[in-house]
Amino acid sequence: MKLPTSRRRVIRHSPSQANREILGRMRKSIERHIEDDADQIELRLRELESEWNIERLLETNAAALSLAGLVLGATVSRKFYVLSAITCGFFLQHGLQGWCPPVEILRRLGFRTTEEIDGERYALKLIRRGGLVRGQDSGPQVGSQSGSTRRNELGCVACHEGENHPSVP
Repeated sequence: MKLPTSRRRVIRHSPSQANREILGRMRKSIERHIEDDADQIELRLRELESEWNIERLLETNAAALSLAGLVLGATVSRKFYVLSAITCGFFLQHGLQGWCPPVEILRRLGFRTTEEIDGERYALKLIRRGGLVRGQDSGPQVGSQSGSTRRNELGCVACHEGENHPSVP
């Protein structure tokens, strides 16, 4: 059994529709900030710093459920130890394959990977320093104010289709 690389394993095991919705929300956020001043962009960057990625959420939930299973197993009924065992099994599966049952649900709820959050952060930093502007073809551009150099990626890391970066609308 070949294990997937860590970089894209959650995205590869997520529903395509959830991936498209997450990417679409990220694009809209970036587009909203193209005309913003540096203070508004800085505020969004601080929000991104505090956003929980899907890995952090899974780790926290796995620890809480495992602990709850241990406490309930010791104080209420030994049957609750099963909760800890199942949770650890799911978490092991996620660590090895990038998938476990909660991933699909969390992705549909909009939880992003670190890579996706970093993609938005990178694009916003480009906007803040004047490197990402709206060009004549209505797509965000990198480079001069004339928009002569097209960049078809969101920080090179937010793509969902292998190494082909999606265009920013």
